[in-house]
Amino acid sequence: MNERLKRILLIGVQRGASDVHIVPTKYPTLRIDGNLTDLSEEGILTNKDTEAMLLSLFEDNKDQLEYFKKYKDIDFSFNIENKARVRANVYYQNNGIAGAFRIISFDIRTIEELNLPPILHEFAKKRQGLILITGPAGMGKSTTLSALVDEINHTRPAHIITIEEPIEYIFLPDLSLISQREIPKDSPTWHRALRSALRQDPDVIMIGELRDAISIQIALTAAETGHLVLGTLHTNSASQTIDRILDVLPEAQKSQARFQLASTLIGVISQRLVPRIKGGRIPACEILLATPAVKNLIRENKIYQIDLVIETSLDQGMITLERSLATLVNIGEISLEVALNYALNIDRLKNLLS
Repeated sequence: MNERLKRILLIGVQRGASDVHIVPTKYPTLRIDGNLTDLSEEGILTNKDTEAMLLSLFEDNKDQLEYFKKYKDIDFSFNIENKARVRANVYYQNNGIAGAFRIISFDIRTIEELNLPPILHEFAKKRQGLILITGPAGMGKSTTLSALVDEINHTRPAHIITIEEPIEYIFLPDLSLISQREIPKDSPTWHRALRSALRQDPDVIMIGELRDAISIQIALTAAETGHLVLGTLHTNSASQTIDRILDVLPEAQKSQARFQLASTLIGVISQRLVPRIKGGRIPACEILLATPAVKNLIRENKIYQIDLVIETSLDQGMITLERSLATLVNIGEISLEVALNYALNIDRLKNLLS
């Protein structure tokens, strides 16, 4: 690896950045607590700088280089001096080659360390069904997913198969047997890896992202046939997650999928990482539990009523995003301004705070 790139990435690790951006004609840029910060001491990068830095990542892997030149972007991951793991995307853009690097700690943090709702412990005890972690990009979905998988790893014997592009957190097997598969290194496509997983005697299947109709259908089938399936989706709320799953499926499959989803869904965690008053970020989580009432709404295609069920089912463990934000304001973790910026329903938030 190019020494300058290594130095910049290590600065990112040292300063607690979640991401590092290398873009020609710009300073190297760090994302810290959700905000972009120029690394001005490294100077503005030229086209030649970024090309030398980023192409050096392929020095020992000609297959990756050929893939990158053919498709113009590539996802992969690597370790940097035993300090951290890095998920990289290198891509062509108007001014030349650029790169985005997500910095991932070697340590997989627990549910408590991540300040996640305690009900996630109950999710980790399930033996069959579908658990979804959702939210916009960069909101900690993969980190929450890894905490759930690692809790299973440390609490019961299970064969866990993960399907990722690329592999992010590295799990160290404890009570469980863990097989981590990376696309396209260990399997050419998501669909092949998912179908193959059903023949590999899994107890738990972790899917990095439910991307399309085929992956969603296989996930539903896996959950229906006795497996615990955990996956992520890029959606803004729990009810939108249900809509997205059903919307992407062909019309002829939607009726069956509603019954599959109603019978297999365990819960949805929709999360945001919000800035704390004292620095850093903390998750605000909406929790949907697949109670009999929720299952009926899914079967009857009355998804628009799910938000009301979440709002009125606090005693059952459900919580709206606004209630989560209001709690964080009341205990002094976040400011009112931040809460208002992240709320999906500002009137609901104001009512809770009043």
